[in-house]
Amino acid sequence: MNLVNEFVNVYGSAPQYSFFCPGRVNLIGEHIDYNGGLVMPCAIALGTHLLITPNDENIFRFKSLNFEEAIEIPVAPEYEKTGKAWYNYPLGVIDLFTRAGKKLSGLNMLFVGNVPIGSGLSSSAAIEVATAFALNTIFDIGYDKLDLVKYAQQVENKFIGVNCGIMDQFAVAFGEKDSALVLNCDTLAYEAVPCGLDDYVLAIINTNKQRTLADSKYNERFAECRSALKNLQTRLPIQHLCDLNANDLEHNLDLIENFTIAKRAKHVVNENERVHAAVKALSDGQLEAFGELMYASHDSLRNLYEVTGKELDCVIDFCKTQPHVVGARMTGAGFGGCAIALVKKAHFDDFEKKLTWHYTDMIGYAPSVYMSEIGNGVYQLNYSNTTEQECIR
Repeated sequence: MNLVNEFVNVYGSAPQYSFFCPGRVNLIGEHIDYNGGLVMPCAIALGTHLLITPNDENIFRFKSLNFEEAIEIPVAPEYEKTGKAWYNYPLGVIDLFTRAGKKLSGLNMLFVGNVPIGSGLSSSAAIEVATAFALNTIFDIGYDKLDLVKYAQQVENKFIGVNCGIMDQFAVAFGEKDSALVLNCDTLAYEAVPCGLDDYVLAIINTNKQRTLADSKYNERFAECRSALKNLQTRLPIQHLCDLNANDLEHNLDLIENFTIAKRAKHVVNENERVHAAVKALSDGQLEAFGELMYASHDSLRNLYEVTGKELDCVIDFCKTQPHVVGARMTGAGFGGCAIALVKKAHFDDFEKKLTWHYTDMIGYAPSVYMSEIGNGVYQLNYSNTTEQECIR
């Protein structure tokens, strides 16, 4: 797909700017980004392109090749969320910039993505960070990348209404090719750990059961973790659940009277310890040990945090029977969306066929299976790169 031509078809002239922001998967460390823990995300090859030309009409135009909804909005000091349309994500970014006193002018914007919507691969974060990065570049605002990440998270929290942590926005902004990011969600300190997959590849399995975070039980889990923290703080001087290790939690579980809330806390604390173990496994080149931690993570998300569901469990249960899969787990918020697996590259095609047959037989419809590289975070494209980028097929 020639994106410049697509822009010309929509707006009648060539774009002056072009940007790309990837999606992300979280290799391990799920539902602990809002509990002050460690996560291990990486940027992927799938993502969102944003092509832009300024206009002199003082109007923001939002169009996408992935959605029917489009809108034109005059430049104003502030904005409000409108329904559930996709353009609320870039509009939320513009809202925060203008409320911060940044002077913006009219733009013709075209978004084109190949991140499956509602799949848990952070299509929304890709749109937010691409927009923030573009505004910062075009209007020479001077924010650094961490500023843009924080703005994008605020869009989710305050404009969209999802109590997410900062992991998604951070990963799609700071991702490094062939490396996993180990991010402390409390301090935002991070390091890039080489992710040597050797003869294995990263398989992304979209269950094709869509879920929207704002409509799911994501906010419920957030509240349950806050409840567990409040109970534990009656005795312990902690700020986050992830300030505890598993032994500390076990000796203080009597503070949490609700059995369900206690299960949530167990997952969070144990998952945080799994990330520490995963860093060592990757650093030592122990891919099999890393894979076992992935399976353990999914089991915890299934039994303690209860965010998987039959579709994701079907995928992981299948992976456990395959000799050429070293590890697998759900990724993202859960409730549908995607799983990831480390699959021997030479056997990927066979894996895809067998999984598709099994999943379709068990669930009633087919999954989508992708092979992805670990890529870089958000960046500006030149025209030659833009025209060569392949998007939605």
